Amino acid sequence: MRNSQRGVSFLVIFLIFVMVALAAVGAMKVWPAYSEFATAKNAIIAIAASEGRSGSVAEIRKAFDRRANVDNITAVTPGELEITKDSGEVVISFAYAKKIPLFANVSACIDFAASTAPGRGADKE
Repeated sequence: MRNSQRGVSFLVIFLIFVMVALAAVGAMKVWPAYSEFATAKNAIIAIAASEGRSGSVAEIRKAFDRRANVDNITAVTPGELEITKDSGEVVISFAYAKKIPLFANVSACIDFAASTAPGRGADKE
């Protein structure tokens, strides 16, 4: 009786390595966009909590501009913020799309939106 060979061939190991490498490169290119979104979202949450009821629209935009300069937020400008009042609470929201070139002619387009309104469901990635 002959025993057949068992195990994974070099070709299969190489293909798995290539797929993992491509996924890692894609994740490394997309990660900064998600990180910047999280930073911008945290900034509007902090501003809504601090400037809350007393701040005017101009003061809120100025506070965001200061935070954006410190935290290096370039995807959202103070002019792109939508500032409203809902039941006496300041609601700050923004939305934008980011196109990230992955390789050759392949790009990832990601839509980001965030709001300080609780339960509004505007937070999406």
